[in-house]
Amino acid sequence: MADPLAGLYQELILEHAKRRSGSGLIEPFDAERFLRNPTCGDEIRLRVRLGGDAALVESLGWEGQGCSISQASASVLAEEAPGLRVSAVRERIEALRELLRSRGAIEPDEQLLGDAVAFAGVAKFPMRVKCAMLAWVALEEALDELDAR
Repeated sequence: MADPLAGLYQELILEHAKRRSGSGLIEPFDAERFLRNPTCGDEIRLRVRLGGDAALVESLGWEGQGCSISQASASVLAEEAPGLRVSAVRERIEALRELLRSRGAIEPDEQLLGDAVAFAGVAKFPMRVKCAMLAWVALEEALDELDAR
């Protein structure tokens, strides 16, 4: 029997790939990252602005091109990250990384990951993991840059 959640997750990914929440670069911004996946050519330019004494992600904007997984993942991130403490964003990035590297061996934490739980099926396709992580790694690197200042 097919997993009914898999179909819902696939619909969510396709919807985000079309709708592209957060698409467009924000001004002003505190940090920017451009990343490209050399394996498939997906790319993203992501900008982040912090607030609350740099403890909160105030806003996030991005532009990019690539497969539906990379574009949907950026869209989900743009919905999930704003309003969260930077520490909570980092926790979600690491949780998604762990989930995607598990090859389906761990259950996703829906409470922690929110809509990013839809990418759980990507874990079974190692070549697609970088697609799903591209925007999240861009944000992680932007936050690392801000921490280093």
